[in-house]
Amino acid sequence: MDSDIEPFTFPALDAPDRPLAQALQIDGRAPFSRIAQVLGVSDQTVARRYTRLRTTGTLRVVGLTDPLRVGDTPWFVRVRCTPDAAASVGEALARHPDTSWVKLTSGGTEITCNVRSRSAGRPGGDNPLLLQELPRTPRVVDVSAHCQLHIFFGQRHSYLTRSGPLAPDQVAALAPAGPGPLDEAAAPYPLDAQDRRLLDVLAHDGRAPLADLAAATGWSLTTVRRRLAELRASGALYFDVDYHPRLMEGGFRATLWLQVEPARLEAAGRALAGHPEVAFAAATTGTANLHASITTRDAGAFYRYLTGPVAALPGVRHTSTAPTHRVLKGPGPWRPRPGQ
Repeated sequence: MDSDIEPFTFPALDAPDRPLAQALQIDGRAPFSRIAQVLGVSDQTVARRYTRLRTTGTLRVVGLTDPLRVGDTPWFVRVRCTPDAAASVGEALARHPDTSWVKLTSGGTEITCNVRSRSAGRPGGDNPLLLQELPRTPRVVDVSAHCQLHIFFGQRHSYLTRSGPLAPDQVAALAPAGPGPLDEAAAPYPLDAQDRRLLDVLAHDGRAPLADLAAATGWSLTTVRRRLAELRASGALYFDVDYHPRLMEGGFRATLWLQVEPARLEAAGRALAGHPEVAFAAATTGTANLHASITTRDAGAFYRYLTGPVAALPGVRHTSTAPTHRVLKGPGPWRPRPGQ
């Protein structure tokens, strides 16, 4: 790694809040008492800080499902619009329940987002309606959709996972038992109607009390605890930290597409996932078969990253980049927030 490259440090949270944010990224449902013990503060301090961050719309924990594990199909979508329409189309996409990580890129002339096509048997299942509607939207010039095949870095891991201030022993003390490697040939993990109600609550509040989850599902508290443990152990459920978009606009953010020789795609993806600048990396369909979200301190650091670590990746034939102009939606369901 080029020593001149300065990884971007998350600047928008007050210093006392950064350890808490990283702790929640590691385990979004960790008891405040355990977080407090690891951080060396009181339970009340942790609870007060999280309540303030959540009620001000600064961040929240969200419980999400791994689309590949539950049989859904994730797509990475690029939408080119006329310059006067990108913001309004992007905001409409952000409000759609099946989108996440909606961004304005390329100077505000392109929108990139993740879209989930639901599996058969679910409402709207087997019908990527949004992908059918987009090309007919006024002032949309072009739409391309690429199926995400394999995630190298992302979901329960984020840029904050490795850029936060916690020491390795603190990270180890907070880390929950993770699921085993995903068998991508295995049958989808089965979810029933009560699971869906549980997951709907967690999508809006990953730290929802057990009593609220029991009320939503009709289960006992014991059943809720057991089912949460089963869903997490299976890899179907994970927890993420959703930030106010303004917290993600510091530094220099960009989307990177790489065309990699198929025989070297796995090696390139694993190497890319280890770069501290990478917030997300996945294999996709299409000519550019490796996609990543990048964060560096500034444009100069991004240039050094491209000409250093990216250039050294195995099997790269072509690269394409697009700076992020604005983040309209993160990983969780859309909600109006102060200052957005």
